[in-house]
Amino acid sequence: MQLSYAIRCAFYQLLLAALMLVAMLQLLYLSLLSGLHGQEEQDQYFEFFPPSPRSVDQVKAQLRTALASGGVLDASGDYRVYRGLLKTTMDPNDVILATHASVDNLLHLSGLLERWEGPLSVSVFAATKEEAQLATVLTYALSSHCPDMRARVAMHLVCPSRYEAAVPDPREPGEFALLRSCQEVFNKLARVAQPGVNYALGTNVSYPNNLLRNLAREGANYALVIDVDMVPSEGLWRSLREMLDQSKQWAGTALVVPAFEIRRARRMPMNKNELLQLYQVGEVRPFYYGLCTPCQAPTNYSRWVNLPEETLLRPAYVVPWQDPWEPFYVAGGKVPTFDERFRQYGFNRISQACELHVAGFDFEVLNEGFLVHKGFKDVLKFHPQKEAENQHNKILYRQFKQELKAKYPDSPRHC
Repeated sequence: MQLSYAIRCAFYQLLLAALMLVAMLQLLYLSLLSGLHGQEEQDQYFEFFPPSPRSVDQVKAQLRTALASGGVLDASGDYRVYRGLLKTTMDPNDVILATHASVDNLLHLSGLLERWEGPLSVSVFAATKEEAQLATVLTYALSSHCPDMRARVAMHLVCPSRYEAAVPDPREPGEFALLRSCQEVFNKLARVAQPGVNYALGTNVSYPNNLLRNLAREGANYALVIDVDMVPSEGLWRSLREMLDQSKQWAGTALVVPAFEIRRARRMPMNKNELLQLYQVGEVRPFYYGLCTPCQAPTNYSRWVNLPEETLLRPAYVVPWQDPWEPFYVAGGKVPTFDERFRQYGFNRISQACELHVAGFDFEVLNEGFLVHKGFKDVLKFHPQKEAENQHNKILYRQFKQELKAKYPDSPRHC
């Protein structure tokens, strides 16, 4: 009897072990199956169930680590660069909106977060020690109270090399210590900032726009590099993603996004129909219309506004590059960097577009997407420092074009 009972126990134990083995094999099979389906299944899942943003503590720890590094000096030795005050996970095939700003003009970041659904990368310039402290405290506050900032924004800081940014003390400064929401952070920034021209005149430090642009688009495959006071049309990120995902033929192509400026920023057009209504009554005009008409004229605005209405984003026509065209565009692959010798005023974007042309890129204008700058840009008032920098950059641009001949000896193109 006892022997029979022992046999039954052994049988049940063996059966249980067999069932556990079958379960483990099924789990292994599902794991292998998941690996075979791989990225497609994961992409479909995250389309409906996006990953949770990093925790506040994780973001703050990253901020402290970036600041504690002491930064690195740029190639000129004039600026100190802090990469990754905020970081975000980016799909290698994503389209990143890359921009730059002085601390005061970070107010515009709120509008960009509303219009651009994808990842953003922002380079901030702090011209003084006080601005560097404000930038770090502001980044700390934004990372604490703005989920979108934690989920979608990478932020970098640049300041003169003689300054070092400090890790924010939670007790400092009092004006940000009691804030409890993202909107409160931006409201507080609006009260303490003095937004104006996005440059550092009067500080004996030139605004390093091309250094900031390179920093913002660093590591990106496809990037749309814009000024922080511009707003993209609604849905532009998603339309670009769909267009780029459908074809791999865009290597060597700069997809031009037409740029406009609006008289009053209270009513920013969301789609092309709204833009054209404002364009017809003179509330919207081509970008740089009153400041440098040739800088945007090759976009061929008259042709663009008369294109037939379409639902899908696509390249509508090819435009040969002409000096001094400086289009805003999306391009992937080996895109030339911005020459960081150009600072402040003049030729900083023209030089990069010139090299893009010499390097063999073609320019194709998109049919539906657009950018709108907040306010009309008119001729700036005379300022001795601005004029001196503009003349310096004009001479540098002549030198730059000669350098391109040596850099691309086999290219049939020139500027």
